[in-house]
Amino acid sequence: MASKRDPESDIDADGGQSGGVQSVERALTVLEILAREGHAGVSEIAEEMGIHKSTVSRLIGSLVSREMVHQNTERGKYQLGFGILRLASSIPGRLSLVHEARPVLESLAEEFKETVNLAVLRSNYAVNVDQAMGPSTLATYDWVGSLTPLHATSSGKVLLAALDAGERDRILKEAGLGERTSRTITSRKELDAQLLEVAAKGYAVVREEFEIGLNAVAVPVYNHQGEVLGALSISGPAFRFDPEQTPGLLEKLKEAGLKVSANMGYTHR
Repeated sequence: MASKRDPESDIDADGGQSGGVQSVERALTVLEILAREGHAGVSEIAEEMGIHKSTVSRLIGSLVSREMVHQNTERGKYQLGFGILRLASSIPGRLSLVHEARPVLESLAEEFKETVNLAVLRSNYAVNVDQAMGPSTLATYDWVGSLTPLHATSSGKVLLAALDAGERDRILKEAGLGERTSRTITSRKELDAQLLEVAAKGYAVVREEFEIGLNAVAVPVYNHQGEVLGALSISGPAFRFDPEQTPGLLEKLKEAGLKVSANMGYTHR
């Protein structure tokens, strides 16, 4: 905790307010505390920030007047207000997943020399919405716009694992568990067990399930509400690409997924 400062120290020698930027920073800190704690009183906030209660009261007064902060009762604790919701709700619609993810895809493709794809759930399939090709990529097939089966691809399994049981059951009944290769999982019981593992580990790996000679690994991308928005994957030839044996790949891929998620407004907690 920082030592408390005299509120008068915010006034400069000419009698003007030297703490304009500081006041903004403090107001943002108040919002961050309320976002983290859910609710807090003036004394609690002042104690954490290391400033006087009178300063916190002034900050909260300004935030309340703009509906950024709301008081539970007349003498109760404070929490985030509807003004924050109005601001937040205007952001996601302006964020393009492809635009925000593109630099991350290119960086991964360059580092691991393989193909990187971004996919979302559409009409019972995983549809690839963007792709970056690594310099070692053998094929030049453009997967953008392609619909791929959820049960046989790493991106698809990430998307399936994020669904509630009812929605997952509906999709799999409608789409079926077609056999793409001899390694495709066509047993619903085996698939469900694997999806539980995907959810626990935070990534999905497929080895020649969609196409013989092709391995892939995917991680989720989240939106501002913490819901799975898409999947980020890396794929490569089975003879040289084993996702779980490539040094640093899983860690870097998870970091990349969280980076795109953060760009989409997700706050990792």
